[in-house]
Amino acid sequence: MNQKKQQDKTRILLVYDHPIVQQGLAKLINKESDLTVCGQAEDAPQALKAVKSFEPDMAIVDISLGDTSGLELIKDIRLQSPHLPILALSMHDETLYGERALRAGANGYIMKREAIKKIILAIHHVLDGQIYLSDKMSARMLRKLAGTKTKADTSSIDSLSDRELEVLLLIGRGHRAQQIAGKLYLSTKTIEAHCARIKKKLSLINAAELLQYAIQWAKTQQ
Repeated sequence: MNQKKQQDKTRILLVYDHPIVQQGLAKLINKESDLTVCGQAEDAPQALKAVKSFEPDMAIVDISLGDTSGLELIKDIRLQSPHLPILALSMHDETLYGERALRAGANGYIMKREAIKKIILAIHHVLDGQIYLSDKMSARMLRKLAGTKTKADTSSIDSLSDRELEVLLLIGRGHRAQQIAGKLYLSTKTIEAHCARIKKKLSLINAAELLQYAIQWAKTQQ
């Protein structure tokens, strides 16, 4: 492919921390006549540098980047590049992360298990300036706007902020408050405050109950 044809394509940055899956997704995108992967990153620092250096037309961001929150990365990308279209890609249930991704600044959310055609559809949908969500998630959000949420639309975990959810996941993965503080560039006191709010919101009595809950929840996110 000559350079002119390459330049005519929409340039996409992939942010994904599993090289094999990242390569597969890149191959899928590069098969499209109007799309090309211009760069790839495996963590938040790499992603922010890549957005600046590659100047992509769109970014596809995995919600889970090791111990880094894709939600926080989306917020940072949005601050750095306010008009860059972002599609969140995740293995996690959209009922928990779909709305959070949109609030963070994503223009769409799609689960990894979706068919290839739907992933390409989501990419084009976002590039056309539209919001992409599954029919199920769109209906859920409309019910919420209409004030007619069902029991399935609410859970105690939904009450946690994005940061509290991130802290809960790290606790479940065996990290102590001091370690979490280092990973998130926050003070230990701030992490302890997050833990206190998590316990209150989840009706957990003490640190032992929080740890047990976090371990069980983290297993469901693997």
